[in-house]
Amino acid sequence: MTIYSQHPNRGKVQILATFRGPIGVQSSTVTSVDDEATATKIVSALNRISACATVPLCCSDRRHGGFELYPNEHLAALTDRDARSTLLVGTHSLWYEHVKLLLHQALTDLDRSTASVPAPVKTAITAELEKEARDLRDALAEYTEGIEPPSSSSGREWDSDLPFVLFGGGFEGLSESDRDRLDRLELGATEVELAEGVDGMRLLIDAYEQCSNREARLILDDLNISDDPDPYGPDRFFLDVLAPLPNSELDRTGWTVELGWWELDPADDDEEEPSSASGETVLRCTMPVPPDASQLVELLNLSDGQPEQLRAWAATPVGRKLAGTSFVVTKRYTDLPEPEAKVH
Repeated sequence: MTIYSQHPNRGKVQILATFRGPIGVQSSTVTSVDDEATATKIVSALNRISACATVPLCCSDRRHGGFELYPNEHLAALTDRDARSTLLVGTHSLWYEHVKLLLHQALTDLDRSTASVPAPVKTAITAELEKEARDLRDALAEYTEGIEPPSSSSGREWDSDLPFVLFGGGFEGLSESDRDRLDRLELGATEVELAEGVDGMRLLIDAYEQCSNREARLILDDLNISDDPDPYGPDRFFLDVLAPLPNSELDRTGWTVELGWWELDPADDDEEEPSSASGETVLRCTMPVPPDASQLVELLNLSDGQPEQLRAWAATPVGRKLAGTSFVVTKRYTDLPEPEAKVH
């Protein structure tokens, strides 16, 4: 719907809203702030809010063979602070619930970036969000029910096929490929399985955002957080935190922590070193109930991309906890590989 930018002007930094209007692409000033750093944070949050609010309204939900519209209840959170909690609940689909989480994070970031700005700036930004939500609702009413926009409309045009938002090349999670991958993950899931999958996704994202492990990777289309420091080094251990998948046919119905080892494949004749590896599970910690986010954060902060820590955990016998954590080893699959000499 709108792309936001910043521009220095007379000792301040203007925040601009650019949109499609009746006469083409237009711009208007939202507000001005004193420094560039604050403007950058506000612009980033506004662009993410606009993208997360708009993109679901431009997509067709094709999971059940039709072309259904995605919900628009998330728009309430743009103008009603009490409605933000609704962004953290719901089981519509993995993709839509993820977009709601991204919108909640963007709104939270906007609050933080405007915490110390003058009251007139906050008022202007609130008015901008109200305008964005109102124009989207008016455009949707015209698109779905043929209701003409009121004369109070700001004239921002909504294009369902080509949304005018800044999300390509930077806003992971909003693309068609992101949506397709999550849709495939829940294909054939029951309502109960989907609800469990959405809860698991939220818990993984919460733990990932809280942990200080910069080597950890969140892999949403596998509902997995992976800490894989060096798959081709002498200590080739990796750690996976796996949430239940929302399709029972995929045979992952409970929460598990797995610690594995990369077995290097033989090098090709024309290569000096192996270029591929096969993962071997060393041990598994199966959880009878979902963990708390704090337990996952504790685990990930301890692993912290450290091969030595993973090797130490890999020696844990069945029935014992991974040192420093609450996760008990329930099964071992292979002997611990011998350490390799480091090549200098």
